[in-house]
Amino acid sequence: MNKEELVKTIRTIPDYPKKGILFYDVTTLFKDPKALHEAGEVLYQMYRDKGITKVVGIESRGFILGAILAERLGAGFIMARKPGKLPAVTIEVSYEKEYGTDTIQIHKDAIGEEDVVLLHDDLLATGGTMKAACQMVQSMRPRKVYVNFLIELKALEGRKVFGNDVELDTVLAL
Repeated sequence: MNKEELVKTIRTIPDYPKKGILFYDVTTLFKDPKALHEAGEVLYQMYRDKGITKVVGIESRGFILGAILAERLGAGFIMARKPGKLPAVTIEVSYEKEYGTDTIQIHKDAIGEEDVVLLHDDLLATGGTMKAACQMVQSMRPRKVYVNFLIELKALEGRKVFGNDVELDTVLAL
């Protein structure tokens, strides 16, 4: 299966969650065993030689391929979640979204200075959530931080919020 075939497994839903938005639904990719395997394999090939020790999945779709990738890389998996979802002591970052403020948290003891961290989420649109997650992880002073998305919506230019100091890669550009 190639990248064009992966794109074909993604359902598009017009006017969701509001009028004028074209929503890219990755649940159809996830339910297709060949597509799910291929997405995991592509990600593994991208990061297999980077020394990744922790993969951070962004709530909630980032948990799926993030966990698969962590297992394949022999790395630990960390969940970045909305407030109130993690049981131990957390650190958090709040950030502005187009319709208000949101917050993301991880456990305070999740990442150490010896770690090489890959942050993963399903979709790069405006980049706000991942930028906040990246700042939070960087505050823990790991050796290196990588950022990855399954899909990048090029027209929204979310990549620009990261500047040149973050190594950011995507699997599919739409």
